[in-house]
Amino acid sequence: MGKYFGTDGFRGEANISLTVEHAFKIGRFLGWYYGRAHKGTDHKCRVAIGKDTRRSSYMFEDALSAGLTASGADVYLLHVTTTPSVAYVVRTEEDFDCGIMISASHNPYYDNGIKILNGRGEKLEESVIQEIERYLDGEMPEAPLAHREQIGCTTDYSAGRNRYIGYLITLATRSFKGKRIGLDCSNGSAFSIAKSVFDALGAKTYVINNEPDGTNINRDCGSTHIEVLQEYVKEHQLDVGFAYDGDADRCIAVDEQGNVVNGDLILYVCGKYMKEKGWLANDTVVTTVMSNFGLYKAFDAAGISYEKTAVGDKYVYENMQQNGHRLGGEQSGHIIFSKYASTGDGILTSLKVMEVLLETKQPLSKLCEDVHVYPQVLKNVRVDSKPEAQNDPDVQAEIRKVANLLGDNGRILVRESGTEPLIRVMVEAPTHEECEKYVDQVIAVLEYKGHVNK
Repeated sequence: MGKYFGTDGFRGEANISLTVEHAFKIGRFLGWYYGRAHKGTDHKCRVAIGKDTRRSSYMFEDALSAGLTASGADVYLLHVTTTPSVAYVVRTEEDFDCGIMISASHNPYYDNGIKILNGRGEKLEESVIQEIERYLDGEMPEAPLAHREQIGCTTDYSAGRNRYIGYLITLATRSFKGKRIGLDCSNGSAFSIAKSVFDALGAKTYVINNEPDGTNINRDCGSTHIEVLQEYVKEHQLDVGFAYDGDADRCIAVDEQGNVVNGDLILYVCGKYMKEKGWLANDTVVTTVMSNFGLYKAFDAAGISYEKTAVGDKYVYENMQQNGHRLGGEQSGHIIFSKYASTGDGILTSLKVMEVLLETKQPLSKLCEDVHVYPQVLKNVRVDSKPEAQNDPDVQAEIRKVANLLGDNGRILVRESGTEPLIRVMVEAPTHEECEKYVDQVIAVLEYKGHVNK
């Protein structure tokens, strides 16, 4: 990870750690890099920009657009839309050089972020990110300004978002008629897309948290507050529910009984179905180190192989591309179907789960019952310095001690957040009490050594 960009873009509190000056300079660099510097003096760089519902997203949209057009790029505004829709537009239209999504995903409204996608709709290459960071730090000359007819312009491109909605609708294998489906749009990007898709497919759609006001994105709603949808599904006796995060690249489901179906369970349900249909390339699913022991045991029983990557859908996708795998994802709900998308896509994931329900004629609770999830406790610790806390010899010694105590009956994982100043401490063990005990032991050492920012 760099100084500014983590595993999912440049993220921070708006106008504090992520400013309009940063956005303007990123726009200046990208317009120059993908224009005259990268493809020759006559190339007109084209960039698609989407944003979520945060109040600050409009500010960053303007700053990025100003920087891009000043460097000679033409900008196509998708307005409020999802991250996967930006990836789709860039990927399916040959003349886009890159795409930008303005979002801090599941973070609170006062944070924001800049995610950059390459011309294939994939997370930007690390080599280009390093060049952007050098430019932000003044280690490169200022990009030349465009003049006269070379100056770029902005264009309303809501048609691109509408094309994406049409694409999603075409992916459904059956009508959803007669199905009672709940959607929690997290007062975020999904509000402009999800209901339209499910309504068009004939579902009886029940939508909550679909009235963004600029400050209520992710607030007590969406995939990070799944208990809201759980209660809603039970209260209204729905067949299934789907919750998204701020930019809708995640999906967490709720079965008809109100139980949470997280990313691990979605990978199992879809992976088993795809294997039975002969569609699971290499009979392999790509996971991250955060996936549960129970998932791997269920995969073993189903004859499904698996790979483990570092946390981040970026790394999952890289592994899928390198090895030709078709399904991968994270426990947090980033699920990638590489035949259909180049990023995690919450709404697409909902449609693929619905496909399994409709084709197998089984409720989601039944489809998940072969996965016996190990108790898991994950606690986030805010620290002054992630590297110093992570690499402290006493902290590492305590981690090794816990690992030895767990043996083959569990595991401990301590890692730095890629997007926030946090150390994440996770333990899986036979009982919840053991998980709590061992997580707290590691946190106690972090506190004793003075790493915790209270």
